[in-house]
Amino acid sequence: MKKTAIIGGGASGLICAIFCAKGGADVELFEQNQKCAKKILVSGNGRCNITNKNLSSNDYFSQNPSFVEFALKEFGFNEFEKFCESIGLLLDAKDDGRVYPLSNEAKSVAALLLSYAKNLGVKINTETKIRDIKKLLNEYDSVVIATGSEAASHLGGNRDGLEFAKEVGHNIIPTYPSLVQLHLNSSVVKKMSGAKIEGEVSLLINNKKETSSSGDILFTDYGVSGFAILDISQAASIALRDGVDVSISINLLPSLNAQKLSSHISKLASVQSDLTLSDILAGIIPLKIASGALEELKLPATLSGKNIDTKLSKKIANQILNWRFKVSDTHGFRHAEVAGGGVDTAEVNPKTFESLKQRNLYFCGEVMDVVGRRGGYNFAFAWASGYLAANNIIKS
Repeated sequence: MKKTAIIGGGASGLICAIFCAKGGADVELFEQNQKCAKKILVSGNGRCNITNKNLSSNDYFSQNPSFVEFALKEFGFNEFEKFCESIGLLLDAKDDGRVYPLSNEAKSVAALLLSYAKNLGVKINTETKIRDIKKLLNEYDSVVIATGSEAASHLGGNRDGLEFAKEVGHNIIPTYPSLVQLHLNSSVVKKMSGAKIEGEVSLLINNKKETSSSGDILFTDYGVSGFAILDISQAASIALRDGVDVSISINLLPSLNAQKLSSHISKLASVQSDLTLSDILAGIIPLKIASGALEELKLPATLSGKNIDTKLSKKIANQILNWRFKVSDTHGFRHAEVAGGGVDTAEVNPKTFESLKQRNLYFCGEVMDVVGRRGGYNFAFAWASGYLAANNIIKS
C-alpha cells in the first residue's frame, strides 16, 4: 500500500487525502493547528462560498495564467458537485455563479470532509508542525505540500510550504496579499470610519485606470474595505509591491452623472436657500461621508444654499463622483483572504501537480503562484489541484 504524507489540512489537503485514500493509499495528514479546515470555517462569513459555476482561467492571476486550465477542465463544477453529493453535501448555486452549501453553513462543509476522510482511514495528526521535508520524502512514497500561503496568519497562514519548495530547488515568485483592504494616505478617512455606501471604485496605476469594481465600500480608520475594494486589491497589491504609484477614485453615486448631480445641488440650493450644504448632501450620501467630502473641499458644512452657485455645485458633484485617494499600503497578509505569488508553476506539472524538481513531491492549493478572484474561485482551484495530485499519486 502506497504511503502518502499530506502537509496541511485545509481545502486542498483534505480533498487530496480523500481521493488518495479512496484509491487505496495509506494516507497520513499533518495539520499544525488544533483542528483542520480553519479557513473553510471562516469563509464567506461562515457560509462558505465553496466554488463557482463559471470557472475560467480568466478568473485567476499567475505568471503562468494557462496553468489552471487543465485542472479546471478535469475537476470543474460538475465533477465537484458529484463529489459533494457522494459525501452528503448538497450545493446551492446562485444566479451570479457563486456556490454555497445548501445548509448555508461552513461548519457542515468542514464536518463532512473530515468525517469522510476519517471513515476512509486517513490518519489525521493535528498540532503537528512539519519541519523537515527531506525526512518526509525518505519516509513516504509520496509527499503533498498543501500548506496554503501567508494569508490569514491568525488562522495559521505561513511560508512553510515555500521554504520546503526552496529546499528542493524551486523558484518562488514574490508573494503579496490579495482580497485585502487598502490603506489610504488621507487624514479624512478616519473621521468617516464606519460609514458604508454602494459605489464604484477605480484603480489608478501611475494615474492610468487599471480596473474598476462596483459594490459596497466601507471607510475605516486606516482606509477602505468592502467587496468593491477587495475586488481591485490584487492589482493594487502587485503595484504596491513593485513600488509604482497607486491611487483610487471613488464614485459614491454611480447612478448619477456630473450634470444631473450638480443640477440637483443647484436646484435644491436655489429653491430652499435656507438649507445648509450639510443638509443638501445628507439627502444623497451618508452624513459621515458628506462631512469628509466637505472637509476635503475646505467648505463649511453650515454654508447656506443662497451661497451655492453653479460653479460650486459642479465642484461638489465632481468630488462625490470622482474622489481621489493615494493608496499607501494594503492591510497586510494577516487580514488578506488569500495571497498571490508562491511556488513557480513553470516548475510544476499542470496535469499531475508533481514537482518537476523533486520526484514524488506534489503541490496543491494556494502554496503555488495562483490566486483567484473573489467568488469561490480560490476554493475551486484548491479542490481541482488536490484531486489531480491524488489521481496521479494513485496511478503512479
